[in-house]
Amino acid sequence: MRNHSLDRAKLLLACAAGLMLAFACVASSLGADSTAPKRTGVLRTLTRGPSQESAAGGDPVVPAGARIDPAHVTYKWPSQIEWHGRSGGPRMATLLGDSTKPGFYIVLMKFPPHMTSRPHFHPYDRYATVISGTWWVGTGTKFDADAMVPMPAGSFVIDHAGQVHYDGAKDQQVIIEICGQGPVTMTPAETK
Repeated sequence: MRNHSLDRAKLLLACAAGLMLAFACVASSLGADSTAPKRTGVLRTLTRGPSQESAAGGDPVVPAGARIDPAHVTYKWPSQIEWHGRSGGPRMATLLGDSTKPGFYIVLMKFPPHMTSRPHFHPYDRYATVISGTWWVGTGTKFDADAMVPMPAGSFVIDHAGQVHYDGAKDQQVIIEICGQGPVTMTPAETK
């Protein structure tokens, strides 16, 4: 018998790791100002000031002699994240896994202003964190933009398996991180 609570705990832990990467990438692209290390529990977060950033892509300038053993830690800088999608439409960057295949995945989704989905549902829970902008969320089979609820940066949203919802960006671009189990499918559920 499968232990679903253990599977969910592993999924949420991996989502947290992906979220740390996503926030670091967005903060880097926005130009973090603080240079002081911040310590929280066992985690130490070093934010870079403008003097520690390169001119291109917002990637850090690595001090001479500094290195990370890839057997211990792997990472992607903002310039290494590959965004895919059609011009003027939503864009996706895969951070981990493959959302089209069975197994765990983490993706970043970037929605341009004024782009929302129509009512739909997914077969598995999806865990989303708003990285930047405001994500708008609605529920039910009838699309109603005025009934959507704003989720500002830092908000955490669970799209429960089989439950109808719709979401997207209104007046500004939004970036969200989504973690879940693949393969991802989206079943339309709109009634007119």
